[in-house]
This record gives sequence, C-alpha cells and structure tokens, in this order.
Amino acid sequence: MPDGTAPGGTHRPALTRCVSVDPGQFAGAYWGKAPLLSRAAELAGPEGFMDLLSPADADELLSRRGLRTPFLRIAKDGALVPTSRYTGGGGAGAEIDDQVLDEKILGLYADGATLVLQALHRTWPPLIDFAGELSAALGQPLQINAYLTPPGNQGFSTHYDTHDVFVLQVDGRKRWRIHPPVLEAPLERQAWGGRAEEVSATAAGEPAMDVVLAPGDALYLPRGWLHSATAQDDSSLHLTVGVRALTRYALVEALLSEAAEAPRLRASLPYALDVSDPDQLEPELTETVAALRSWLETASPVAVAERLRRRTWPATRPAPLRPMAQAAAATALTAADRIVPRPGLRWRLEPLDTDKIRLRLFDRSVTFPTGCAQALRAFLDGTVTLVADLPGLDDDESRLVLARRLLREAVAVPA
Repeated sequence: MPDGTAPGGTHRPALTRCVSVDPGQFAGAYWGKAPLLSRAAELAGPEGFMDLLSPADADELLSRRGLRTPFLRIAKDGALVPTSRYTGGGGAGAEIDDQVLDEKILGLYADGATLVLQALHRTWPPLIDFAGELSAALGQPLQINAYLTPPGNQGFSTHYDTHDVFVLQVDGRKRWRIHPPVLEAPLERQAWGGRAEEVSATAAGEPAMDVVLAPGDALYLPRGWLHSATAQDDSSLHLTVGVRALTRYALVEALLSEAAEAPRLRASLPYALDVSDPDQLEPELTETVAALRSWLETASPVAVAERLRRRTWPATRPAPLRPMAQAAAATALTAADRIVPRPGLRWRLEPLDTDKIRLRLFDRSVTFPTGCAQALRAFLDGTVTLVADLPGLDDDESRLVLARRLLREAVAVPA
C-alpha cells in the first residue's frame, strides 16, 4: 500500500516504522548514541517495507526510467565499479553517454556486484512521501538509497558513515556486523578512509552486534559505528536512510563566519612574524584567543540562526507539486476555493519597511505589500484555507490576487 498506509487504511507514522521504541525513548537513549535493532514484529506495520520499494520497482528503475549516473553506483569486492562499465548512449532522441544500460547491469549483478540506487527520496514517489514525513519528525535533512546485493555477496568492506542511518530490510536476509567507532561522532570531512588501518584493526575484533536482518526488520546506526553487510542465501534489498544531523561544530562554523565582522580579529599579524615558530606565535595566539573570547560574549543568536537557516533550509525540499495542474488551478481559482501551504515548506515572514513585507523561503524571498501581512500570516499558520476568508483585504478580488500569487510562487497548493 502506498504512502505508509496499512491494510484497512491505518496510517503508519514514518518514525515508528523505523524504530520499535517510542520517539522520546529513541531521542534520549539511542539518537546519536547507540545502535537499535527493531524486529518486524515490534514495528508499526509488521508487514514490512515492500510498499516503499519492491524488487520489481527496483527492476523498473534500472530498465524503464532512463536512469543516469550518479543515481546509480555499483560496488564489487569493496570497491566501486567504473561507470563506463555500465553506462552508454541513450539511443535516438537521448544523445547522452551516461545512461544506465540494463544488459550491462545484468552482467555485473549476476557476477556478484551490489547495485546502489541513490537519492530515491527525489525520484521514487513512495519514498518521496516517506522521506518528507521522516525528515519532519526528526527535524533533519535526509537521503534514501537502496542496496541490491546478490546471494552471498558483500558490496562494501567494513566502514563507517559520517551520518546516522536507518537500515530497512525490504527483501531477503542480510548479516550485519557492527563494531564501536574508531572516531566518535565523525564530521562529514572525517571519512573512514583517513583511518583505514584503525577501521581494519577494529573490524578484526569481536563485533558489538552480529545480526541477520530479515524482511521488515530495521536497524539504526549512529554515525561513526563500523559496519559491514553480507547477503545470505538469497538476494537482498534494503533501504538506507541517511540522516545528515546538525552538530555543535556547525554552530562553531557559523560563529567563526560571524567573527569576521570583528575588527580586532581581522587585524594583521606583526610584520615578518614566523608563524611556524611557536615562540613567536605564542603571544599572538594568546591575543587572538582573548579577542575571540571577548567577541563570543557578544555573539548574536539572530545572526548565527540566519547563517544556519541559509545552510539548512535548502537541504530539505518541500513536498513536490504538479506544475501544470498548479498553473491551471491558479487560473481557475475562485473565492470559494481552498488553498493550503505547500507541505514541508519552511518560511519566515519579515517586515521590510512601511510598504512591504518579505516572505523568506528555502530558495528565495518574495515581497508583498504590507497590507497583505494579516492574510499571509493567517494562511501560512493554517488558520485560514478558504480564499474568501483571507483577512485584512478589502474584497474578494484582492484575496484572489494574493491567492493566485501564492499558487504561482509555489507557496500554496490547492486543498
């Protein structure tokens, strides 16, 4: 059933399909701290994850959707297969040279390679909806890949990810060996390749967890935990939801960017200073630390929040809309129609001056006359959906002008 709906019409919240404990317990005991294995029988909707992406769906993506790189990666014996081995021209009307060739995929998969369908949260409708709901529940941007592994094979050697993951076993069985981190809570720039020897040495020891995931099972792994996975006696399909959690270091980066506004921190170092000499550098370092400490006491949460907004909002797109249907709805709109904010849309309404107000969105800003402020707030807050009820405007024609613009700016969608 699509959109996380169980037989009988019961909706299954995305997070409860990934973890077997309540959200509060997950946040306090596991999020960013420890792995969590959730068996199918313990999860909401124990019938599994076939509604999100089945093996037949994966075959369709690989054969009938004109897939191109980088939406597919292939791994074998712990290394990536060059894209030239499975891509080529798209034929008449598609003069490109990086389209996935299904006959090449067949040969590689039959020879033991793992297929990785990437960014399915952008291309496969059930996963677009699932990703939007899960991202909203976690308050973090995320990505979804699918891994198809032939019987008895392993696509990647032991490694760690720099983002948290939920593993959702769709079909077949896969054995996971989990080891503690060699680097706790690694940043994105601290990939496992720079610690390959430590990873190998740790992987040779006794695992903290050695489990076989069956269809419908789920596994949560915080970033940094080592893992490897091997398909068992049959082929395996699992989904990996990668959660790109914000860190305190993101706050540090934003603070340092703001620190560029402090003249004391922009001051030049002394003439002819040898920065490689610790004795020469020490007094300047002391002065710089003192200047930074002094500036930090005046750091503005508003300025830091704005820098983080510019970084985080574009990382999660709002729900898809249908451009042609949306344009038609705007043209045919009447005061008796209803509109709602586009699901997943992040926004902030700010006064510009006495005549205009600015609506900040994830990818741009839109300005409106100040007279629209009351109507905009009522609409964006979800208080009003009927066009005729938009407050603060003189007549239905004014309300229609605003509502049509909201539709055309992809802020609103028809109810």
